[in-house]
Amino acid sequence: MRIWLKDSERRPDPLPARTDARKAFLAGSAGWLLAVALAFVFRAELVAAGLGWWLWCAVIGLGLGLAGLVWVQVRRR
Repeated sequence: MRIWLKDSERRPDPLPARTDARKAFLAGSAGWLLAVALAFVFRAELVAAGLGWWLWCAVIGLGLGLAGLVWVQVRRR
C-alpha cells in the first residue's frame, strides 16, 4: 500500500452522498421530546436526586433540534 500518490495516479474524488437531514433532525427532536415528557413526569424525583437540570437539558435539546429543522428547510430553498 502506498501512502503518497502523484496527481496523475489519483482517481477522481467521488461525488458527495445525498442525504436527507430532515429525517435526522426529526428523529433527534422526537427523542428530545420523549426526554422532556419523561423528565416532566419524574420531575419531583429528579429534583430530589439533584438532577433537576435534566429537564432543562432536554428542553434545550428539543429547541436546538427544532431550530436545526428550520435551518435545513430554509437551506433547501
